[in-house]
Amino acid sequence: MRRRDFITLLGSAAAAWPLAARAQQPAMPTIAWLDFQSRESTREAVPAFQQGLAETGYVEGRNVVIEYHWAEGNHDRLQALATDLVRRQVAVIAAVTTPSALAAKAATQTVPVVFRIGSDPVELGLVAGFNRPAGNVTGVALLAADITAKRLGVLHELVPAVASIAMLINPDNPIYAQAETRDLQSAARSLGVRVLVLNGGTESDIAAGFARLVEQRAGALLISADTSFYAARDQIISLAAHYAIPTMFFESASVSAGGLLSYGPDLLAGNRQVGLYAGRILRGEKPADLPVARTTKFELAINLKTAKTLGLTMPPTILAMADKVIE
Repeated sequence: MRRRDFITLLGSAAAAWPLAARAQQPAMPTIAWLDFQSRESTREAVPAFQQGLAETGYVEGRNVVIEYHWAEGNHDRLQALATDLVRRQVAVIAAVTTPSALAAKAATQTVPVVFRIGSDPVELGLVAGFNRPAGNVTGVALLAADITAKRLGVLHELVPAVASIAMLINPDNPIYAQAETRDLQSAARSLGVRVLVLNGGTESDIAAGFARLVEQRAGALLISADTSFYAARDQIISLAAHYAIPTMFFESASVSAGGLLSYGPDLLAGNRQVGLYAGRILRGEKPADLPVARTTKFELAINLKTAKTLGLTMPPTILAMADKVIE
């Protein structure tokens, strides 16, 4: 072989080595964020999820790919998204909201699913038990419906003279709505308060619900912890101000946006836990071996500006309980 030919061959081989090395590198795993709601309604959730994931050593774009999918409240679209993710064999599905978790569960018995829901996952059939989930599903249970009585109690303490209190529910999530309504009716009986249940599945339903609330002379309103109301936050705050209705929300972001008060679990901590579990699964742990995490921290948030606008004086007992006060 002539020297020139040898040098040319050697140069070609050297150029091919980086290509071969890149080809041998394993592809980054893909986590799918599957959300029934809109991107806007869960804007605070994603950074907390990413934080939890980073605590296990996974950083988006560096060693893991995260796909974000929002169904915009469309059940058919949600199920189609879940089916497609399973077909493409993503590494983990992070299913936030109850509809997302149920869609993922229906779509696969093999792809790991990590949920964040407000209902009892055993009742929903997502897991066999809290300590031993079994199967391919685990996650975080906020158990939001369980604190309905507490939320009613705080609202009643703020407006003790009110004889009738309404609750806005999502009829498209009947399991959750039934649990909340049951707990509300039980708590209301002990307080001697009449309950008015309003359907709020759409924007027009929410507007009609407020009109009915005024017509029926309900003096205060509880917003269901159903995540569909996160997206309707601005509409609800506006209507509550227009009709001068003291309103109890579920998450503190609504209070920061102008709502009166909220009581509920620390949602950011829940989303961080989803990231932690997703990362642990990527590192080799199985969902069946990860117990369902339960909410341990609840937050009371108060907007004193809104209270003043409504002509309300916040009782010292409620102020003493508050974790967040907007003045």
